[in-house]
Amino acid sequence: MKIFVTRVIPESGLNILKKEHEIDVFSHDRVPKKEEIINGLKGKDGLLCLLSDLIDEDVIKSEPKLKMIANYAVGFDNIDVKTATERKIPVSNTPGVLTDTTAEMAWAQLFSVSRRIVEGDKYTRAGKFNGWGPMLMLGQDISNKTLGIIGAGRIGTAFALKSKGFDMKVLYTDERVNETLESKLGARKVGLVELLKKSDFISIHVPLIDDTYHLISEGELKIMKDTAVLINTSRGPVVDEKALVKALKEKWIFGAGLDVYEHEPEVDKDLLKLDNVVLQPHSASATFETRSKMATIAAENMIAGLKGKIPPNCINPEVFDNK
Repeated sequence: MKIFVTRVIPESGLNILKKEHEIDVFSHDRVPKKEEIINGLKGKDGLLCLLSDLIDEDVIKSEPKLKMIANYAVGFDNIDVKTATERKIPVSNTPGVLTDTTAEMAWAQLFSVSRRIVEGDKYTRAGKFNGWGPMLMLGQDISNKTLGIIGAGRIGTAFALKSKGFDMKVLYTDERVNETLESKLGARKVGLVELLKKSDFISIHVPLIDDTYHLISEGELKIMKDTAVLINTSRGPVVDEKALVKALKEKWIFGAGLDVYEHEPEVDKDLLKLDNVVLQPHSASATFETRSKMATIAAENMIAGLKGKIPPNCINPEVFDNK
């Protein structure tokens, strides 16, 4: 069968696909345009896409032969799963493999913002460092502070567990009680308002759905401490970017660390001008090990789906009912 891959991914995944099928990989190192995806999909049985690719109804319906969509990501809000399901096309993702990697990036952001690492690096490289000063680059202590987790799923849980060495008090919001966090950290499940009011550091780990769009906006930012640090490694639109810019400019909060953006890959121009925000290019899962594992999982999902089997990480298994 023939598979269209929308970007070059690690060889670990491409080699698996090549053993059984013919693959066509988008040759440019950029996000393909919608028409380029549709063109690349012509005559193909499978589509291996990235989170940055919008796989909407037009794309899915453009190729009658399409039998399988494998997303090289945990999230799948880039795919019109409803249309795929209606057309009996299985859709898969790559969960689990990037849990610790993403949690580590959130911690890297937390430290970078709190201790002004990026700002200090720029300052030093610019030749401004003239010696130790009692008021130079003052930041926020991390140990013995209160950590707020918005969304205590796999990544939120892994992130919170890594706080143990810093003797932090942990608060979390989630639909369910997280027994792991409560038993291992003495964490407490609270409402969003209480979490925002009491937390010194807040890290977001929720999926992008209707209920989480602009979950953090002007009202929520005003509730937070003026010494608080906000970290977002989940999805950009969960945070109202314009409101965040205002909060950072007017010092409602101490700072923020972002790996995702509301209109990705576009980054708000005002964010780029601010020193109290650390910006990353959606690279939370960007380690050699994790990206390679993601490629392998996506490829294995694809192989199974094209064989008519339920992929190991199928998000719409109902397409196999009555097949």
